[in-house]
Amino acid sequence: MSRKFFTIFEHHKQPLVSKSVFMQRVVKCVWVASLLLAGTILMGACVYHYVEGLAWVDAVMNAVMIMTGLGLVDTLHTIPAKIFTTFYAILTAVVFYMVLAIIFAPLIHRFLHEFHLEIGRDDGNE
Repeated sequence: MSRKFFTIFEHHKQPLVSKSVFMQRVVKCVWVASLLLAGTILMGACVYHYVEGLAWVDAVMNAVMIMTGLGLVDTLHTIPAKIFTTFYAILTAVVFYMVLAIIFAPLIHRFLHEFHLEIGRDDGNE
């Protein structure tokens, strides 16, 4: 497989991409991060709805509250829901940092790529 399949970023020896390509990259990363976030919330909401018997609105609210680190709103009564919540809290902490990394990756890459190009110009290659 080619390297292009595994990365959306250009190599440091390649020129900086245009602003339109950069914006497409940012939109793609935000879209992927949003899907990851929505999938994680949906998973938690489904467990709270089907296992704990909460209404959908309450299930989503509890999933989001756990994800943001604020804790549950409703008291859990079933053992499976309590066990799920312990692992869900850990999972959502990891997902939170993954979402941040996915969203900020194109911005950081562009900054570092631009910084690298500036250093390359100062090496006396003018």
